[in-house]
Amino acid sequence: MSIQHDESPKLMKGNEALAEAAIRANMQAYFGYPITPQSEILEYLTEQVPKRSKAVVLQAESEVASINMIYGAGGAGARVMTSSSSPGFSLMQEGISYIAAAEIPCLLVNVQRGGPGLGTIQPAQGDYFQATKGGGHGDYHIIVLAPNSVQEMADFVFEGFRLAEEYRMPALILADGAIGQMMEKVYLPKEGSLPFTQHDWATTGKPKSRERNFITSLHMEPDKMESVNLHLQDKYRKLRKEERYELFKVKDADIILVAFGLTARVCTKVMDLANEKGLRVGVVRPITLYPFPSDIIASLATPNRVFLTVEMNSGQMVEDVRLAVNGKSPVYFRGRMGGMIPTPEDILLEVEALAEKHNLIQV
Repeated sequence: MSIQHDESPKLMKGNEALAEAAIRANMQAYFGYPITPQSEILEYLTEQVPKRSKAVVLQAESEVASINMIYGAGGAGARVMTSSSSPGFSLMQEGISYIAAAEIPCLLVNVQRGGPGLGTIQPAQGDYFQATKGGGHGDYHIIVLAPNSVQEMADFVFEGFRLAEEYRMPALILADGAIGQMMEKVYLPKEGSLPFTQHDWATTGKPKSRERNFITSLHMEPDKMESVNLHLQDKYRKLRKEERYELFKVKDADIILVAFGLTARVCTKVMDLANEKGLRVGVVRPITLYPFPSDIIASLATPNRVFLTVEMNSGQMVEDVRLAVNGKSPVYFRGRMGGMIPTPEDILLEVEALAEKHNLIQV
């Protein structure tokens, strides 16, 4: 998707840039509940929407209530969004499963914090499994976009709405507390530049020209439930064409770092430091975590290459990297947990150790 932007940049916090982009994308309803480190999204929308839009912005009584309001408003064809952080997003999982089965487009935002449990308000990436494997019950997936800048926090609102509406399924922006709170220069998407799509399936009232529309996730007959599942799986296969990623110096790399979101920024710095030391290091940054860019990683796997995934968790995306590599290259993992951010210096030490282990040190 080619996004039209304002000509002049603004200095904005990630959460606020995302909220501003939602207004500019003609969001029609937001239902959410405050939780650190994403509360600025609700606060910004509460302040700005009444001045500029006819959209509904409502602080629900809980995250369970907000996701079910998304189900209802989205089912009526509205462009809808919610946001939360890790514990609150966990409460939404049953509703997200219903929405996925009912094929209702919506935009979800999870600004991750450290866990498990209530954990900490510091940034983490421990919700990767939940986001990419279907965090609720049943066989389903949602689109997952992983921003690593304030610019992408804004742009992925437009991209998320577009993909959700094109494929009739939820799209998730999986950010973290650091990206939500950091301030950077951002070129905001132009207001009103995301066109609405026709929803002939929506429950907008029955005209005489068509049959009634029914939206449900309940199918008591097993053959009907299986046909719904087969239809969803076919949709997910078609979604693979939307895979997004960035490559940095991978062509001649001996060691390839794989990282998403904030840790991808750390890894590009590690790449530069390693290159200065004569080590040939590249970076693969998955942008869509679902669909995961398995094919490009598989194409880079050779016996004389080493992969190192860097994550702010105990090792989650590394499983998808290992599946993609399929034994053709050794795959290692380096992570920090509980809200700790890996430093370039720590990762560089890991890279140097791997280079020595595999005899990759350059003269």
